[in-house]
Amino acid sequence: MQAFRSTVREASRRVPAGLRFVRGYSSEKTYEHLLVSSPKPGVGFIELNRPKALNALCTPLILELNTALRAFQADSTIGAIVLTGSERAFAAGADIKEMKDLTFSAAYGNDFIESWSDLVTFLKKPLITAVNGYALGGGCELAMMGDILYAGPKAVFGQPEIKLGVIPGAGGSQRLTKAIGKVRAMETILTGDNISAKQAGEWGLAARVFETPKECVDGALATAEKIAGYSQIAVKACKEVVNKSQDLGIREGVEYERRVFHGLFGSKDQKIGMKAFAEKGKPEWSNE
Repeated sequence: MQAFRSTVREASRRVPAGLRFVRGYSSEKTYEHLLVSSPKPGVGFIELNRPKALNALCTPLILELNTALRAFQADSTIGAIVLTGSERAFAAGADIKEMKDLTFSAAYGNDFIESWSDLVTFLKKPLITAVNGYALGGGCELAMMGDILYAGPKAVFGQPEIKLGVIPGAGGSQRLTKAIGKVRAMETILTGDNISAKQAGEWGLAARVFETPKECVDGALATAEKIAGYSQIAVKACKEVVNKSQDLGIREGVEYERRVFHGLFGSKDQKIGMKAFAEKGKPEWSNE
């Protein structure tokens, strides 16, 4: 597949008509499996682009994704990021062709798919995953790595690894259990059955379910733009304390939250925000 630059012309040519947006971001990096842009102020936008494989995840794609996310992480003009796929598939799973002949020593010795979870550790900016179509196996795991998950009406989630004689390997058993509870996660993983968009919304896997695929992506971009309009210092702290709640008990978590809260009184943005509120003005954030 020929590499391409994520420009307005190329993006418009490859993206389905229902998901086209005005592109205003030009990256010097070329990607084979991604479309990268910034359609709204402060928002980074990444689209998985392996249409013939229904965006099946493979190591080259994941490495590109980590590169693109790191670039947005380092870009001070970007406050939030949206990750999506196509209307037909967010990511239909992992590329089985890549792993079917792996031996235990090769998989274990080379830490196979460890890089798939890298974004969870290095990405400090909010990531919104907008899911349309299939998000199965690794695709479901990738969707759950986002801080906020939005779903289109025909989104389909699942961890069907049991049908292949294996288990989820990129955090599916852990994140799905935290999202929908043990009994539902256990049933889903042991049976390999899918989760509909409606169920995802009712069970707490998706923050919102939209009526059309375009509304799903538009909604994610609108939320990302809203987040990007706040102090990046405060946004980073919010993400940090919420994530910490998954690791700590309530007492330790509240104490951790309070320490971060106190620390923000040393930021310029705390002074800017509270002064603007008291004077009924609009804060002009310094991100410091």
